[in-house]
Amino acid sequence: MLASAFALALPLAAAGAPEPPARPDDGEIQTQRDRVGDRADRVGELTQRLSEAETRLTELSARVELAMEDANKARVDLDRAELARSRAEQTAAGAQGQANAAADEVERQRARLDEFAAGSYRQGSKLGSLTAYVGARGPDELLERAELLDTVGRTQLDVLDDLERSRIDRVNKDSLAREALEEAAAARATAAEAKGRADTAQQAAIAARASQASTSARLEAERSGVQQELTAARAAVRGLESQRDRYEEWLEASQAAQAQQAAEAQAAAGNAQGGPAPDSDDDTEVATGSVETVVRRALSQLGMPYAWGGGNSSGPTRGIRDGGVADSYGDYQKIGFDCSGLMIYAFAGVGVQLDHYSGYQYQSGTQVPLSSMQRGDMLFWRSGGRVHHVALYLGGGRMVEAPYSGSKVRVTSVRYAGIAPYAVRLL
Repeated sequence: MLASAFALALPLAAAGAPEPPARPDDGEIQTQRDRVGDRADRVGELTQRLSEAETRLTELSARVELAMEDANKARVDLDRAELARSRAEQTAAGAQGQANAAADEVERQRARLDEFAAGSYRQGSKLGSLTAYVGARGPDELLERAELLDTVGRTQLDVLDDLERSRIDRVNKDSLAREALEEAAAARATAAEAKGRADTAQQAAIAARASQASTSARLEAERSGVQQELTAARAAVRGLESQRDRYEEWLEASQAAQAQQAAEAQAAAGNAQGGPAPDSDDDTEVATGSVETVVRRALSQLGMPYAWGGGNSSGPTRGIRDGGVADSYGDYQKIGFDCSGLMIYAFAGVGVQLDHYSGYQYQSGTQVPLSSMQRGDMLFWRSGGRVHHVALYLGGGRMVEAPYSGSKVRVTSVRYAGIAPYAVRLL
């Protein structure tokens, strides 16, 4: 009779339940997760390459600036050399003109002296022409004129010497001016050559920078494309996980409805037989009810801020200082839970007391393999062999947790990276 009641109850439950939502295949979800991982790795690789490219671009930009300054210096040096050569040409031209004029004056004076000397020679004396003495009124005047002519002769010789020294000086100046002109021309040629090299270096630096900028732009575009693919893959994973969550919720509701109908059928069968229902495992019923109490208390805190050191058996409390990350998020000013504080509050509803330390909580109950974990078990994560996080398993690959500073209590998929090998069962 009892078996018949159960047999009738289950089909009725199935018949009255809503249509099940689509359940994505685990392989499909894993494929999308692999795609996310692949795209995330690619984004990371491109980000690193782009960072290196940007560093190189910065270096080349600095090199362009230096090359431009070198080109500016070469241009200024060439302008100065051009000006120096122009001035040297003017100086050389002036010195040559002065030297030529001095030579002409020397020759003119030399001709006058030669004429004076020739006249003196033809008269048999150094007095020059006899006409110089015509009209002398006496010996004294004649002597004065002779002394005067002698002085004039010596003066002309002195003038001639001075002119010759001036000519030699001007010739020397002309020679120095020409040397300066040659040096200025050589300096101008050197400056022009330096400017050519600087211009070439500047163009090479500009071309290298342009090429690097093109490389950076290409990497940026490629990373942007891969980032879009990563965003799409993550959205696909979230969509599939959401579909699976809806299926799991439907499945749990269906199972609960079936269990309720089975219990009602069992009670009806017992009443029809006029006796109590068959014996049941009271401990199992209590445990199941206790698990749901724990789960309900944990889920009642969804959206509560994370506060390091926060939470006790009565609910959320103010966080405490950690001297580091938590302080940077102002956890000591917030009312909320940390991961182990949320477990304290959840299990306090069934009279279980836990220490406010996830490491001790990992040792607080029966450790079962992850393959056997059940709703209401605690899950732990380790690094370097030490436990650093705890969450409450809800079933269906989901869990509730207070994750980290700056976040809130949430329900999320179980993370298997770094997870401890055992779940802890208290009920």
